[in-house]
Amino acid sequence: MLAVRLPEEIENRIALLARSTGRTKSFYVREAVVEYLDDLEDYYLAEARGNSPLPAIPLDQIERDLGLAD
Repeated sequence: MLAVRLPEEIENRIALLARSTGRTKSFYVREAVVEYLDDLEDYYLAEARGNSPLPAIPLDQIERDLGLAD
């Protein structure tokens, strides 16, 4: 269980959406968190890999190695 305080404007928007669609406010908050969490996980995983001590390999070298260079 998690309790979250939202700005009144956001809470009103969620309430209006819920009333308009017949869904619950919890449904939309859960959907928003899941969607945003996927993006955050992707971002931080990519950032962590970008800060890896492994050396970068230029794209043209990868293309040559894979036989994709013109």
